[in-house]
Amino acid sequence: MSTTDTRQMAGTEPGGMSITRNRLYVADCVEFMARMDAGTVDLTVTSPPYDNLRNYNGYSFDFEAIARGLFRVTKAGGVVVWVVGDKIDAGQRTLSSFRQGLFFQEIGFRMHDVMIYRKKNTPFMRSNAYTNAYEFMFVLSRGSPKTFNPLTEPTVRSGYEMLPHNKGPDAVNNKVLKELKKEKTRTNIWAYAVGMGGTTRDKVAFRHPAVFPEKLAADHILSWTEPGDLVFDPMCGSGTTPRWHCWPGGTTSGWTSLPNT
Repeated sequence: MSTTDTRQMAGTEPGGMSITRNRLYVADCVEFMARMDAGTVDLTVTSPPYDNLRNYNGYSFDFEAIARGLFRVTKAGGVVVWVVGDKIDAGQRTLSSFRQGLFFQEIGFRMHDVMIYRKKNTPFMRSNAYTNAYEFMFVLSRGSPKTFNPLTEPTVRSGYEMLPHNKGPDAVNNKVLKELKKEKTRTNIWAYAVGMGGTTRDKVAFRHPAVFPEKLAADHILSWTEPGDLVFDPMCGSGTTPRWHCWPGGTTSGWTSLPNT
């Protein structure tokens, strides 16, 4: 995967710039998305630098401009997975993630799902509340998603059983013979181990202050794309989203990603 520095292209006219697949671009992501062809991205998987929880060496986060840019470059039926949490400040949550979700709706995105990224091994953090062990994964779409490949997991029981069916007002369970499948579609709460060996085995990735699990990116790419689709990350940080495509079994032909801007 090669890299292109587009910062010398600041005078390029808005729109009309085709994306080269399997390439990292060094750019201000807001300016870069303004130069991209509209409606070209099938899936975005990204996590913003929310609530100033990390130091990004002077780079700013213009949420509204990035959200509008994502709406512009996303195809009809395309999906944006926005992985975000909230800072706990002076004992209370900021709820900035909620405000972001509502803004995405205001500009035309559909809140297709609110998924949970549960961290299996989060250390205890608060003395007067339960351990914070999750972030949101907002699944935003332009219209109904054009692709959904549901991931499955084994069921506890399988085979034929007499199961309750059409309980009436008398509260009597009418049972019928039905088949329990060996697999079922996963719920919208996905759990991942975090830290070395969980998030990734790549030690270099941890030079970045905020890394999300490679498996999280992989699972969304498998869920929302078909071979040949373009996957994008405007704030690719440690490179989790583009790096996963280099693994055998990747389902896309390539994507374009931008470093933190």
